[in-house]
Amino acid sequence: MTSTQTTDLDAIVVGAGFGGIYQLHTLRDKLGLRVRGFEKGAGIGGTWYWNRYPGAMSDTESPFYRYSFDDELLQEWDWARKYIDQPDILRYLETVVDRYDLRKDFRLNTEVTSIVFDEATNTWTVGTSAGESFTARYVVTALGLLAATNIPDIPGIDSFEGRLVHTAEWPDDLSIEGKRVGVIGTGSTGTQFIVAAAKQVSHLTVFQRSAQYSVPSGNGPVEPGEVENYKSRFPEIWEQVRNSGVAFGFEESTVAATDVDEAERERVFQAAWDRGNGFYFMFGTFNDIAINPESNEAAAAFIRRKIAETVKDPETARLLTPTQPYAKRPLCNQGYYDVYNQDNVKLVSIKENPIVEITPRGVKTADGVEHELDVLVLATGFDAVDGNYRRIDIRGRGGVSVDEHWADAPTSFLGIMTAGFPNMFMILGPNGPFTNLVPSIEAQVEFITTLVTEAERRGGLIEVSQQVEDEWTETCTTIANYTLFPKTDSWIFGANIPGKKHAVMFYLGGLGAYRGLLSEIQAKDFEGFSIGQPVPA
Repeated sequence: MTSTQTTDLDAIVVGAGFGGIYQLHTLRDKLGLRVRGFEKGAGIGGTWYWNRYPGAMSDTESPFYRYSFDDELLQEWDWARKYIDQPDILRYLETVVDRYDLRKDFRLNTEVTSIVFDEATNTWTVGTSAGESFTARYVVTALGLLAATNIPDIPGIDSFEGRLVHTAEWPDDLSIEGKRVGVIGTGSTGTQFIVAAAKQVSHLTVFQRSAQYSVPSGNGPVEPGEVENYKSRFPEIWEQVRNSGVAFGFEESTVAATDVDEAERERVFQAAWDRGNGFYFMFGTFNDIAINPESNEAAAAFIRRKIAETVKDPETARLLTPTQPYAKRPLCNQGYYDVYNQDNVKLVSIKENPIVEITPRGVKTADGVEHELDVLVLATGFDAVDGNYRRIDIRGRGGVSVDEHWADAPTSFLGIMTAGFPNMFMILGPNGPFTNLVPSIEAQVEFITTLVTEAERRGGLIEVSQQVEDEWTETCTTIANYTLFPKTDSWIFGANIPGKKHAVMFYLGGLGAYRGLLSEIQAKDFEGFSIGQPVPA
């Protein structure tokens, strides 16, 4: 039986990216619920609405960065290059929204400021920045992993008289053509921007916080017949993606780098370098690069040699060469290291030569140099995973806030629910899968939809216990510690935010294993979830 409590809506979805769009569709069109989505932006698209900086694109290859649930759309939608640029991704998402007539149920320009559980009625009240409030039995947060911008605390940052912009808040009226531009940060976003900006600006100063391992992307036009070939094989392609580890559309290697000789390692690495893609280089070459220090060093040494071969100035090459393990989120860019051979590009290592202050005219470094700029770009990333949750007043049972519940670290069960917050589901919540995100989003949305279906059938609330959440946290920690990823300072563990406690925030066991767990849980009558019954102590 279903709840008889009167609410404004059956369900509220917060966010209009890949997750929010698909979740609104399943709850409304599959289950027949009264659903409304709220999005603070003026358009749908989530990450791909906000990130409009030059060079913005997905580094998942085009055939695999899309929904798989609509077979007809898979056949109708074409692509022209190996990777999809931001405008085309946004156009794709807008097409999906219009295809399913979802736009009428999204409220744009509507920032959610509070999500509060009422134990007397077992309902949620969602408040907005406009002072409105709405009640619902279910809430799904699709806030995005990389959405809460990280603005560095640099003395004088407010004094700069040029244009200061974070890459995730790129204004429509900003052109960098012919300008003196500085960029702080060389992660995935920063390296994409650097490659694109170097072609447009009069001068580019790169303020590098950490040297990065970047491999070629292999980006370029598709070959004749390539799109048609993929379309003819989509059923088997998606079967492989869903049952793989990183879900990037390639067969992950089953061979250890330590099981072959040096010449074979070199051959495999060179073939991967020529092919392109960061995740392929890490997971498609050998199966132990992310877990075996010796194999990891072999891959790292190969990339270091490529840097030395590519970058003409020895000092610039030295600054660009990482010394830590090859164990951050894999990066790929077409011609990243070549950029530093251009006369109009200068590299400043702010580990060796820190930024002292931002002045009205530019950036002053410890060596006394004032780098004069027209535009300063902050490619300083995000307070990833939990950042957006902490910017909303979210309160569950007993008035406990998410901030309080996650005082030690952001945690969950399966990246989907957190203890003390009944009938609130997260898409890509803490300790969800670390993969190509769209297939993971689909898996979570479909599982959440199944949970809601079951709650509607049984009546009552869906909850998880603290014990179940703690056990999942331990599982994720154990798997992470089996890898080399915790050995580096990375946003994957919150290390990019000053003062933020380093914590495991992803399930690194792969999408295939994750989907297997979801199926097993469902087969065992949703083991770990309490549906329509008091949650276990």
